[in-house]
Amino acid sequence: MMDPNTTSCLNAFDTPDTLAWRWRQGRLQPVTAVDRTTLASLLGIERQKELLRRNTEQFVRGLPCNHALLTGARGTGKSTLVKALLNAYADQGLRLIEVAPHDLAELPDIVAPLRGRPERFILYVDDFSVASQDPALIALKTALDGGIEEAADNVVIYATSNRRFLMPTLQADNREYQWIDDEVHPGESTEEKISLSERFGLWLSFLAFNQDDYLMLVRHHLQALNCPEWNDSVRGEALRWAQTRASRSGRVARQFARDHAGRQRLNTP
Repeated sequence: MMDPNTTSCLNAFDTPDTLAWRWRQGRLQPVTAVDRTTLASLLGIERQKELLRRNTEQFVRGLPCNHALLTGARGTGKSTLVKALLNAYADQGLRLIEVAPHDLAELPDIVAPLRGRPERFILYVDDFSVASQDPALIALKTALDGGIEEAADNVVIYATSNRRFLMPTLQADNREYQWIDDEVHPGESTEEKISLSERFGLWLSFLAFNQDDYLMLVRHHLQALNCPEWNDSVRGEALRWAQTRASRSGRVARQFARDHAGRQRLNTP
């Protein structure tokens, strides 16, 4: 008899127009309103965009490719880039399944109904960080490196994280370092953190934007909101907005643009 969870997962594909799902409570839940961000709208991350686009195209075409780890400053476009790639390649069979970090222990159940399907699936793990003893850690290592069961060739994992090595760095880790033959060697805890991130074949780092890049993004978002006016006053407001948030990022630029455009349409100061 087929497992009820597997049956519910198979039923999730009954609607062919669905492009994305979330894994929730042991089943795939269709996403009915997918973010429509395009690659062309992402500015200031050209190198990262091209590398991940190329890897995704290889995957969609059934060519060798890598799991990808996107790390770096918050609000710099890591998650948005993955969503934009879905839109770019959806007509070529690309689909996306969002998996919460705490659900990674269920990866075998998630992947099982995907095997043999004609679509190509990105398992998307956003804001990923796990503790060293988390069961999800073992499941993820197996999925990335392969275990007894052969990896599904139509599934790839894209993870985003603010941590380079995916697990918290603790003070105790520093005590494990040893000097051997005049060389410093990390302890087991640090090696475990590094070994996990190394299982991703493609690493992409996203740095905080400088002032010029931030202002460029502000102008881009203002124009997208049909608010193209740009002068010293708007520029100063945009810079103060970033200062109050201690961050210059695409997310902050978009938030300022929405606030400014909304206020202009209300005719408020």
